[in-house]
Amino acid sequence: MRFTVLAIAAIQLGWMQPACAQGTQASAPPIAEMLPLFAKNRCAEVRDAAEQLFCGDPDLNRAGARLGSAVDARLNRIADRRMAIEENVEWIRSRNSSCGIFVRQGVAVAPENFSRVKACLLKVTADRIAILEDANFDCLATNTTAGLVICSDPALAIANREINTLFVGLIGKLREDEVKGALTEYARWTRIRDRLCGLDDKDNVPLEELESTEPCLADYMKQKSAELADAKGDPRKIFGREVLSPSPDADAVDLCVGKIHSTNTCENFLRISRVSQLDTEVSAQEAIVTAEIEMKVLAPFAVCSPIASNCTGTCWDPQTGQPKASTTVRQNFPEPSLIVRQNLAVAYRVRIEKSFAFRKSKSGDWQCHTQALRPVEFGRALERP
Repeated sequence: MRFTVLAIAAIQLGWMQPACAQGTQASAPPIAEMLPLFAKNRCAEVRDAAEQLFCGDPDLNRAGARLGSAVDARLNRIADRRMAIEENVEWIRSRNSSCGIFVRQGVAVAPENFSRVKACLLKVTADRIAILEDANFDCLATNTTAGLVICSDPALAIANREINTLFVGLIGKLREDEVKGALTEYARWTRIRDRLCGLDDKDNVPLEELESTEPCLADYMKQKSAELADAKGDPRKIFGREVLSPSPDADAVDLCVGKIHSTNTCENFLRISRVSQLDTEVSAQEAIVTAEIEMKVLAPFAVCSPIASNCTGTCWDPQTGQPKASTTVRQNFPEPSLIVRQNLAVAYRVRIEKSFAFRKSKSGDWQCHTQALRPVEFGRALERP
């Protein structure tokens, strides 16, 4: 099974700018004359300087294709694919800066620097392919607190691999259009696990101080492993069912936001990384839960666009990182084309606060009645952690 949607959106390396990323067409840079495939591959349409090199140079183009295959193979063997995408786009940023390509400058590589930059890109790409093909990398590459705790304990690491194997086996039997929902559910499980075991917002806590969370992690993983095993190879016993929440809380908001993102195809651009409950008002049949939702950008999108509005709940002021009404953003940018060029870039963290409405169902569980993220009550877009 090929995980094509997210792979194309955020992982393709070499000569492909994500098809869903929003922006304007770039003109050919001076270095185009040194790239034999520039015209054939329409590399002028690729805005990123590094990707233009992978697009137009035959050696880099082949290296990019091999790297794409290695990335694709890794995506097909792991469950937490959106987190892998986030790790990969962070690597791309590091690769570019280490090879002397700086995205913020918005300019192509100077012809006199081409040989040096090309040699660097070929070396780091070959190194990356070798790393991706090592199955141990799947654990080592984790960029979450819970992942670090799990990978530091052999028993937890084994339990995590068992869950991964069972999950991948189940979604391999789903149609490609059904896989997205299963991945959304898996990602929600991991966030519930982190909240349940007290690992939310513990990014800077030393690992030795988190050993007390290991029993909780072990119990949760044992429960999920049993649930996946009890499906006996039938993914529809796990995925595709209507899920309600026993309480109006952060878990309920997490489920609600996941549905909103799925409806608006936000997963190509954003990964929900954390949901935190701030306040709750509950009556016999209704509840209001105010929560903070943190999302990480996987592919760039315009600060004022359907993606910004539907997937983060607002337009953004690129200078301040604050939410802006669409009319305000347009007033700041008198030329419409300038709005398009202002993007929330890869690796940005977007935090919003919003109140979600819930109603109690006949079964006694709670169902979300908030259908959209807009408008938000507070927000902040941060470039780096």
